[in-house]
Amino acid sequence: MTPERQLAVSIPPLDASAMGQAASRQDRLTRPAGSLGVLEELTVRLAGMTGRLDPPLRDAVVFTLAADHGVVAEGVSAYPREVTAQMVLNFLRGGAAINVLARHAKARVVVADLGVDADLPDDPHLRMLKVRRGTENITRGPAMTVAEAVRAIDAGRGLVRDELRGGEGMDIAITGDMGIGNTTASAGLICALTGLDPVQVVGRGTGLDDAGLERKVSAVREALRVNASSIPKNPLDTLAALGGLEIAGLVGVILESAQHRKPVLIDGFISTAAALAAAAIAPGATGYMIASHQSQERGHGAALERLGLRPLLNLDLRLGEGTGAVLALPLVRAAVLLLNEMATFDEAGVEERDDAHATPGAIMNRTTE
Repeated sequence: MTPERQLAVSIPPLDASAMGQAASRQDRLTRPAGSLGVLEELTVRLAGMTGRLDPPLRDAVVFTLAADHGVVAEGVSAYPREVTAQMVLNFLRGGAAINVLARHAKARVVVADLGVDADLPDDPHLRMLKVRRGTENITRGPAMTVAEAVRAIDAGRGLVRDELRGGEGMDIAITGDMGIGNTTASAGLICALTGLDPVQVVGRGTGLDDAGLERKVSAVREALRVNASSIPKNPLDTLAALGGLEIAGLVGVILESAQHRKPVLIDGFISTAAALAAAAIAPGATGYMIASHQSQERGHGAALERLGLRPLLNLDLRLGEGTGAVLALPLVRAAVLLLNEMATFDEAGVEERDDAHATPGAIMNRTTE
């Protein structure tokens, strides 16, 4: 049995009927056609994902997955790898940026250890799913085996199933990450999946100076060279060769959420690398992705473009953890409220323009381009 068959992913198609109904209602709302911009298209996409014009988005879950990366040995991060474990403890104490933002957005944070190179203390709020203690150095060979990548993907899928079965449930998934060195792994993965050159993709990550950025570009270029035989095979081989355990876990979060018709709010650079891998494994998963923001990382915009996703925000963020996605969550909720609570011209007794340009078909075309 091939690794892809072991994943057994089945992504349902978007609901075309619900999308048509959402587009039709958008056309009749009391505002100039197209004046709500991206929010109008977003409501149509959400209807396609969920099969509803009024999808509940109350129960939002941030999956902040953590793991270490062997490529840190190449001097590609401004922080030592010990910071990964220290930040996991900070998440558990509620002191990180994602905790603050999630509290105010009424989202809950699920923290999981997929591959931290440390023995973390037992904590009821930490999901212990360690596949191995960090990846290998990708400049010298594959980050992990394909079997380990599949285990990490399955771990991410299991997290989603647990939330769906839990008492609080899950209406929308949010991707988050923690792992010193993971922008290097993500850059390598994005280059391999898109064909972009490292100079177009590699950014400063945690705040590298010019010399550090040059080392990072060189490390990604070397990783692509060393692992060249794995890249053309299939997405799983590419993920195992160049990715990270938390990135693979996020692939699982995305795939499982899409399989259950749940929208996935994609965070920044690392999450987008996972989204590219998920889309390569199961192309239908792209229909369930919402790009929350475009980060400061150099290749993020190009990666989003390859996915056909338009970011909701551009705030020069580069933190990860799920922070940008949680900041965008109120916009996603607001889009649904506008579609359902704004009056139509008929309901409000307001006359429509005779030359209205925004037809349901036009909105549908924009969401499926």
